Amino acid sequence: MSRVGLIVNPIAGMGGRVGLKGTDHVADQARAAGAEPVAPGRVRLFLEAFVKMQRKDPDLDVHWITCAGEMGADALDRAGVAPSDVDVIHTPATPTTAEDTKAAAAACVRAKAELLLFCGGDGTARDVAETVAEAIPVLGVPAGVKMHSGVFAVDPRAAAEALAAFLRGQLRVGDSEVLDLDEDAYRAGEWRVRLYAKARTLVEPSLVQADKMMFAEVSEESVLLELAEHFRDLFQEEPGTLFLLGPGSTLESIAKRLHMDKTLLGIDAAVGGKTVAKDLDERRILDLLNRYPKAKLVVSPIGAQGFVLGRGNLQVSPEVVRRVGARNLLVVATPAKLAATPVLRVDTGDERLDAEIRRKEYLFVLIGYRTTKLHPIKD
Repeated sequence: MSRVGLIVNPIAGMGGRVGLKGTDHVADQARAAGAEPVAPGRVRLFLEAFVKMQRKDPDLDVHWITCAGEMGADALDRAGVAPSDVDVIHTPATPTTAEDTKAAAAACVRAKAELLLFCGGDGTARDVAETVAEAIPVLGVPAGVKMHSGVFAVDPRAAAEALAAFLRGQLRVGDSEVLDLDEDAYRAGEWRVRLYAKARTLVEPSLVQADKMMFAEVSEESVLLELAEHFRDLFQEEPGTLFLLGPGSTLESIAKRLHMDKTLLGIDAAVGGKTVAKDLDERRILDLLNRYPKAKLVVSPIGAQGFVLGRGNLQVSPEVVRRVGARNLLVVATPAKLAATPVLRVDTGDERLDAEIRRKEYLFVLIGYRTTKLHPIKD
């Protein structure tokens, strides 16, 4: 019998329908506005689907480790799980708080749970991941207003399928990132997404979402703000690295949101988030590379055509690319732009260099805050 933890955040998602952009710090306000609990219904769908699977497959034998009342035990009882198959390891306060989630997650680790399921949003994911670290894998049943992190199943029924596959030994465990949006800043009109923790989770692309799924409904402005935040982090993490910023409206828009001086059509250089040179030619780029041994080349593809090198940025010569290193080539695009660009291409004029880059077959393209997508590169 497998030991599986279950934690339900009963207030997760309540701020969504009443326009509060989340529930952090505003649960009372959400209730006053008429918000209804979301998590109980989501965990019910998950448990109904899993119990149905158990009836067909007796090997899906689970001993649940959970919290009293609305943080888990009530949902298991309503799903028809026998009391003998449930251990209550934490009794929450009324109303529940983030400290209850953290205490319950720690108790699940001590109780030797093999997997910890939680029902909530990114805030719940943060509390769980920061508590368990990498002691046990975690999987989220999505119930929040926002789910940026890659530890969530795509929906409650998918969580049930993922749990069943895990118990059968059909899924591997991999690393993921736990992200969260600063709701207070968001309500004030600022987009601040941050990486808060690393977590181990189940790896199954059709059941478990990517680290930040992008939807058509996400505005271009929001994506550009995310990309700007990503570069703000990069500049802070690598203060001595030279960033060569290629031409185009995507990078110019990102720089503008960081209050950087950037030309629209030129190659500019930045160190520590500050522009150090503008509209560079090959020679000046090579001179800068002599001064800065660590460098990254940031480019954006030409929409539809897909060229990242050799069109509009010839200042980035084969010698420059080799000096920077192909591994330090960072391709950036909004999801909408990438969707309109079937493949990426390079045409530096150096066939050996082009072949070396194309040999990768796919390049990682940054499309949001700490969010990349593999995109094919062709002749």
